[in-house]
Amino acid sequence: MMICIPGVLDAGQLLDFRQQLEAAQWADGRGSAGYLAKQVKRNQQLPDEHPLGKQLGEVIVRALHRNPMFTSAALPLKILPPLFNRYESGHTYGRHVDGAIRPVGNTVHRIRTDLSATLFLSDPASYDGGELVINDTFGQRAVKLAAGDMVLYPGTSVHQVNPITRGQRLASFFWIQSMVREDHKRVLLYDLDRAIQQVAANAGNDSATASPATELAGVYHNLLRLWAEL
Repeated sequence: MMICIPGVLDAGQLLDFRQQLEAAQWADGRGSAGYLAKQVKRNQQLPDEHPLGKQLGEVIVRALHRNPMFTSAALPLKILPPLFNRYESGHTYGRHVDGAIRPVGNTVHRIRTDLSATLFLSDPASYDGGELVINDTFGQRAVKLAAGDMVLYPGTSVHQVNPITRGQRLASFFWIQSMVREDHKRVLLYDLDRAIQQVAANAGNDSATASPATELAGVYHNLLRLWAEL
């Protein structure tokens, strides 16, 4: 499942992010790439342990914990601290797949990358190119979202970033280990959760009409209880 989540960050947060990132010291993005990815990666990245990256990453994680759409779609168990990249004219990231396991900073901890996320920080009108192209079960889809919006997609997907031909593309990227490992199970739970909310909204305060929502919620939680890994 690929899902776009609007408004993860608001206009004030975006302005603050861009101002601080503009003044930051960036490094060659190939420094964090694996052997194959290093051959197709041409961008800049804020070093993993950069204090600014940690500070801004905490803002993102707090926003995600308050976002019901993200929680419903990702069912997050662990969120890798967000990282930041910058693409300028000529920069690109060719076809690649993310590593299955990622270290958590300078710790002994690891997470499984069930889901990949890209949070767009630049106004899409301020740059040309830079689309995130994701290959999934529905074919190839190009994503270029409004600043503050985020795309969430399976970590198993082959994807790329098209070359930048004008301007600058700032984004945050990170990975999530879900309580539910398999994508098709997360899709079922997400669709069921949305259906429950719709039934409950239509029922209003009518307790008799609300009964189906309660029964559906029981099915949802029993499936989650069956499939979740903690």
